[in-house]
Amino acid sequence: MRRRDFLRNGVPMAVLPALFGSIGVKAFGKTSMIDSLLKVTGTDNDHVLVLVQLFGGNDGLNTVIPLDMFSRYNNARPNIAIPEASVLRLDGTLKTGLHPSLTGLRDLYNNGKLAILQSVGMPDPTYSHFRASDIWESGSDSTQTLNTGWAGRYLNYEYPNYPVGYPNTTVTDPLAVQIGAANSFALQGPAMPMGINIEDPSNVYNLTNGFTDVLPAVHAGTELNFIRTIAQQTQTYSQVISAASNAVTQQSVYPADNYLAEQLKIVARLIKGGLKTRVYMVSYDGFDTHSSQVEAGASTTGKHAVLLKTVGDAIKAFQTDLQYLGIEDKVMGMTFSEFGRRIKSNDSSGTDHGAAAPLFVFGKKVQGGILGDSPDIPASVTDEDNVPMQIDFRSVYSSLLQDWMCVPPQDLNGMLLRNYQALPLMQQNACRQCTVNGNRPVYQQSGISLISNSPNPFVSSTTITYTTQGMHTMVQVMNTSGKVIKVLVDKVMKQGTYTVSFDSTNYPPGTYYLRLQNMELSQVKAMMIVAP
Repeated sequence: MRRRDFLRNGVPMAVLPALFGSIGVKAFGKTSMIDSLLKVTGTDNDHVLVLVQLFGGNDGLNTVIPLDMFSRYNNARPNIAIPEASVLRLDGTLKTGLHPSLTGLRDLYNNGKLAILQSVGMPDPTYSHFRASDIWESGSDSTQTLNTGWAGRYLNYEYPNYPVGYPNTTVTDPLAVQIGAANSFALQGPAMPMGINIEDPSNVYNLTNGFTDVLPAVHAGTELNFIRTIAQQTQTYSQVISAASNAVTQQSVYPADNYLAEQLKIVARLIKGGLKTRVYMVSYDGFDTHSSQVEAGASTTGKHAVLLKTVGDAIKAFQTDLQYLGIEDKVMGMTFSEFGRRIKSNDSSGTDHGAAAPLFVFGKKVQGGILGDSPDIPASVTDEDNVPMQIDFRSVYSSLLQDWMCVPPQDLNGMLLRNYQALPLMQQNACRQCTVNGNRPVYQQSGISLISNSPNPFVSSTTITYTTQGMHTMVQVMNTSGKVIKVLVDKVMKQGTYTVSFDSTNYPPGTYYLRLQNMELSQVKAMMIVAP
């Protein structure tokens, strides 16, 4: 068995009596033990991050509809496109709308509690569910395999040496809580997963605490000792989780028959009940919509519409409950899916695995608005064409860690393994301890063209003109699969407008994309190579 499979699926887990109906609690871990005890506290704030994972690869183009590219969008997917009259309009913009099922997210956006991030993805996309999920959860490059998750590295930074000596008088509560799904690799730390899982206890076997007998003289003796440690921790954690749950006697209304809403309701309850957990993770499955994504002749209904309604209604109810409970100031949430779908729909009224897609960041302290431009859809689209990356997904992690979890910028490299552009996701007062460099009006710059090329189309070479505000600047060329094939500029520059040449001799005719990254700002524009 591969080490990652063991960590994700094979680690013995301790299960205790149910706390929320049929939902029980378990702690999970790996076999590395450290004998010393280091009692530490995390960053001195009460901020909480809630991660909402949408399994299957959500269709971004039918979630966030490019009204300024509507004719090309409609031509690319005539059997599933949302009618223009049905698109939910957003305050302050005529360029972008939402799927008609997302009334909850529309309301949050119009109240300044939702940010829409356009075309979030990776430089070298993969279309495998498992590999793409690993990349998103670990924060790795596509060619790299890591044994830790991005959130696990963050929690290890805040609470080193876990689980030895935890819980203690200073750190009494679980570091992370995952509800519902199998263990997420995002929470894997250098030694072990950094959290507690709340799920149906019938899926795993029960281990009791209080082992005192001598360890057997077998190869796995250390592992057994570790399992016993986890079992004892689980009992302790179940007590503080029960206390937090029992401290809350009333919440606002959540939609019925909505599994994601049930998970988020538990999260709100635990936060209000005083649990000092830093990261929560919930999930919802079913977004692999290869066929029957919509109902025939009624594209606003069908499988995808039901999925999006579930998500939108759940997040809206959660945000309403946070406000009702008086804890809205301390919670920030983010949705993500392992990839998006192709630009062109298929013949089965569905969409196939793609590359970049929008994601949502929600909360009272979010810098509401739309970050990035609508995807630049070519006039002629093939079955293989993808939405290219505009924002690297690790930039979202970096920005949340720095500006919400208050990680000093110089420490981010240890968690994300390199520097990524900072995004203006948080209001300036979101984190008192963060050094806020003033959210520049990036949301308003989306209508200004900062990168272009001439001639376009071109045969063998073209001149790219780009404008930078200074500091780190990157110019990349991507193919229609969304893969970066050439980096033309990657350096610190002075403010100004510059040119760089691109020689297309070694590239076949077709559509390509230019990507400009300048600190928190990204723009993507299409260009075309034609045969001589």
